[in-house]
Amino acid sequence: MNDLWTGFLAWVESTHIQKQVAEVDYVGLFTNPWFLVPFIMAVLYFLYRQAFKDLILMAIFVAVWWVSGTEYMSTLVVGDELQVSKVLPVLFGGAAVVGFVIYMFFGRSD
Repeated sequence: MNDLWTGFLAWVESTHIQKQVAEVDYVGLFTNPWFLVPFIMAVLYFLYRQAFKDLILMAIFVAVWWVSGTEYMSTLVVGDELQVSKVLPVLFGGAAVVGFVIYMFFGRSD
């Protein structure tokens, strides 16, 4: 199992996913018609289907993606030290989002 995990981590490092996500041009992405048209079509389709759970999940995904690129997130680790005072709000915010998603899918009946 450890070899599998080590191989997976090596593969993730070889793809440079973290670097690619960090260098995304958000303004360019949301003004690019090749991204914007399918994104708007998906939102309109979810509204037409009245799939508000899917629409909320899409909004949460976009919000988490935006928050992960803020200056606050880049200052969570300074040098080799984790800034606990800055991590706790992120931890509680993530727990609140996960709690909301669990409530949305399992807590309510339609």
